[in-house]
Amino acid sequence: MTTYLQLPVFKTVTEERRHRKERLAGAFRLFSKFGFDEGVAGHITVRDPEYTDHFWVNPYGKHFSQICVSDLLLINHQGEIVEGDRPVNQAAFAIHSEVHKARPDVVAAAHAHSVYGKTWSALGRLLDPITQDACQFYNDHGLFDDFTGVVYENEEGERIAKALGQYKAVILRNHGLLTVGQSVDSAAWWFITMERSCQSQLLAEAAGTPVFIDEKYAQLTAQQTGVEYEGWLSFQPLWDRIRKEQPDFLE
Repeated sequence: MTTYLQLPVFKTVTEERRHRKERLAGAFRLFSKFGFDEGVAGHITVRDPEYTDHFWVNPYGKHFSQICVSDLLLINHQGEIVEGDRPVNQAAFAIHSEVHKARPDVVAAAHAHSVYGKTWSALGRLLDPITQDACQFYNDHGLFDDFTGVVYENEEGERIAKALGQYKAVILRNHGLLTVGQSVDSAAWWFITMERSCQSQLLAEAAGTPVFIDEKYAQLTAQQTGVEYEGWLSFQPLWDRIRKEQPDFLE
């Protein structure tokens, strides 16, 4: 196995922080490239490796396609901006602070108002195991079966975190998708592939009645493709692409 296929190891917390921030900025550029931006909606966060009750997030009102490492904000769990000079999206704080509190294992979380994710969410259903890729979420995603407007209150964030549970993703009814991972890489990849799985199921149901993968093989496929390392690994070609195409995000 080459070094490229191995999870990174850091010598210092400063090195790890820089790595996380670079991946975060790169993920925003990819989300824009894939059309996951919708005005000021959407946010990805990554936990700081030293101050674990702090997370880095995109500044409010900055287009995903323009985000650089130097633009990222550091926020604590009280909602205070510790580093950065732009405002934070209150919905980002309300959701992500509670997810990070509830899940110490979660390093990163991603949410956006992507077209197919929010369309599928309107059905108030979990994804079915109708494709190999959808099996990444077999028995590993939840449903937040409620909608009461924009998430501005921490109490709403707590309820979303509860619906997420120990899963890697949750469908927010009438809202969109939220994914988590032990790296920005995996959290971003789970979002990308979950969005495409929503698109695939919508197309399949529009064409006819999808054939479900047998439970035994759906579970096997989940174990093969839905684990943390596979999520991280699947992001690496995208990282190479965006770093080559838009290297300015590293500034």
